[in-house]
Amino acid sequence: MSEQPQRPAPIPLTLLTGFLGAGKTSLLNRLLKEPALAETVVLVNEFGEIGLDHLFVEGIEDGMILLASGCLCCTIRDDLIVTLEDLLRRLDNGRVAPFRRLVIETTGLADPAPILNVLINHPYLAMRFRLDGVVTLVDAVNGMATLDDHPEALRQVIAADRLVLTKTDIATDAGAVAALRKRLGELNPGIDILAPDAPAEAIVGAGLYDIAERPDELRRWLAAEALAGHDHGHRHEHGGGHDHHHHDGHAHHHHDVNRHDAGIRAFTLAADAPIREATFDLFWTLLRSTHGTKLLRLKGLVALAEHPDGPLLVHAVQQILHPPVLLPAWPDSDRRSRLVLIVKDLEEESVARLWSAFLGRPAPARTEAHHLA
Repeated sequence: MSEQPQRPAPIPLTLLTGFLGAGKTSLLNRLLKEPALAETVVLVNEFGEIGLDHLFVEGIEDGMILLASGCLCCTIRDDLIVTLEDLLRRLDNGRVAPFRRLVIETTGLADPAPILNVLINHPYLAMRFRLDGVVTLVDAVNGMATLDDHPEALRQVIAADRLVLTKTDIATDAGAVAALRKRLGELNPGIDILAPDAPAEAIVGAGLYDIAERPDELRRWLAAEALAGHDHGHRHEHGGGHDHHHHDGHAHHHHDVNRHDAGIRAFTLAADAPIREATFDLFWTLLRSTHGTKLLRLKGLVALAEHPDGPLLVHAVQQILHPPVLLPAWPDSDRRSRLVLIVKDLEEESVARLWSAFLGRPAPARTEAHHLA
């Protein structure tokens, strides 16, 4: 860092979101005492909402609190961009001590996408921070009802890189908690569902930069296997087993979720032959401009014609594409491009047709949407 004072390494940033009353305050209080979160700055909407009294060392000065753990708490004033720019100015002027991580706690049922958009697409903030993952807290007691009543809650779950399931200790109906876990796993295939006392490292180190280094985690994150496995239990839901041959590289799989989440579905697209980078960019641009609001998440490994050694790791939440990461190597012997999409009110077939068109292969026949030959 010292050789290049003008361009410090970007600071990892965790977005902490979740249902009202899911226990973000108590989770934050615990995390801030752990060594992994020493030298962290926490941005909160209101100090009043965060019961940090026992951690105070000094009074509140200019919207900031210094905590005994060496962490700094700031309120989000005016808007997030102003607050973040102000924080960076103080950091660069030496008015706040260097910090190693930023945690932004969103209010109750905020849709994470606008915040992600700021962090990824604001030229200066994107240079100074790197998004290290979205952590969503889900309340085991009220979680089902919250998902039924609030579309933002569904978006928080689908955007998450980690889910923390709280209040399982006071949830009396074990069957209901199991059903909630199943629903969360269907909304966000392959997601880790953690207990609130999970180690801080498990909760915060969820970013693309971290998983890029770990092949096993990368495979789990992609969740293509989770979808393929899930698919077999739902053969009856889409008539016949013609999407059964998922090893031919062209099949894509799909699963239906809880009836309240009707219209939300996850499926995979695959391609055997490498794709030109420009072709993939066009596919994403057209997909976004045609179906933007219906895209909830896209993640994938793309085999680029220009880079035979390793895939391009792509990840989008709603219409916001993270900066793609070119991996030095494939996580395993499967060198196909694989995209996992989570969509709402969008026919899988129309996405599959678009994909086929870009790959220059014949569009699937109408009756064979699951069989992209």
